[in-house]
Amino acid sequence: MSRGNSFEFNDLTPSQHALLYELRQNSARAVMLHQLISEKLGLNATDHKCLDFLNRTGPVTAGQLAQLTGLTTGAVTNVIDRLEQAGYVTRDKDPNDRRRVVVKPAEGRSAQISPLFQSVMQSTLQILSRYDEQQTALILEFIRACNEMTLAEMEKLKSQADSDVD
Repeated sequence: MSRGNSFEFNDLTPSQHALLYELRQNSARAVMLHQLISEKLGLNATDHKCLDFLNRTGPVTAGQLAQLTGLTTGAVTNVIDRLEQAGYVTRDKDPNDRRRVVVKPAEGRSAQISPLFQSVMQSTLQILSRYDEQQTALILEFIRACNEMTLAEMEKLKSQADSDVD
């Protein structure tokens, strides 16, 4: 299962090899699924996923969205510009600090997105029903650790890019 990569995994069990392979498959297929959904919405995948963060968190500043997503503030500003132009978000003055701007999902636009995920959500719930509470907790722990690792790796890449500029 090491086709197409230069990594050495000699110390892994067959199950660990298989899991690494399936994680890569899952990641690639998730990207492709979200690309298809993004196209249906007239967005690119990054903009769509940032919109997903906004729909889950509610109004945030550009800096907060950058922290949530792991993207640079410059990238997030461009994302917000595109989402605003497409009518998916609005910018408002922060009610607590009029110097700051918050970004929030535009009213009613999430109704366009939800139906695109209905089948995926139902299928995911069917998969989850195969596992008891203890197994689900273990899977949850694994996914959370993977999410933390991904953010840490993104930070490393951003730091490397910043040092490459110097």
